[in-house]
Amino acid sequence: MKITLLVIGKTNEGYLREGISMYVNRLQHYVGFDYKELPDVRNAKTLPYEQLKIQEGALILRQLSPNDDVLLLDEHGQQFSSEEWAAYLGKKMCTATKSIVFVIGGAFGFAANVMQRANGCISLSHMTFSHQMVRLIFTEQLYRAFTIIKGEPYHHT
Repeated sequence: MKITLLVIGKTNEGYLREGISMYVNRLQHYVGFDYKELPDVRNAKTLPYEQLKIQEGALILRQLSPNDDVLLLDEHGQQFSSEEWAAYLGKKMCTATKSIVFVIGGAFGFAANVMQRANGCISLSHMTFSHQMVRLIFTEQLYRAFTIIKGEPYHHT
């Protein structure tokens, strides 16, 4: 199985890039993992929010293949404990799914056509995090899930 994390825009802060890189490298031990940063939309600050979401959506949809299992990180998505998340991911790995693409959109959410294309939505918390920080938090939680699945001691229960 292959997992891709697709994000809009570059990660600006060095400490976040360093943390993301650490977990991306650790994930390679468990699964084919790809971290893709899509370019920011040009003149984003001058666009109405809906237009910005549509343009970001076009960038996202161009990256997807018809067979991808697409899961959006969205504040209204399903929430999991770490153990529940590991079980959910484990089930996904046991199905015929060959490719899972997790998507972190822009600051204003996803366009309707991206929501329609998605196979589901997940939320990391009731709290709101910056889209930059979510990248690090999600890669860590993905790594944690794989250590739980493998029975490794990273996650202390």
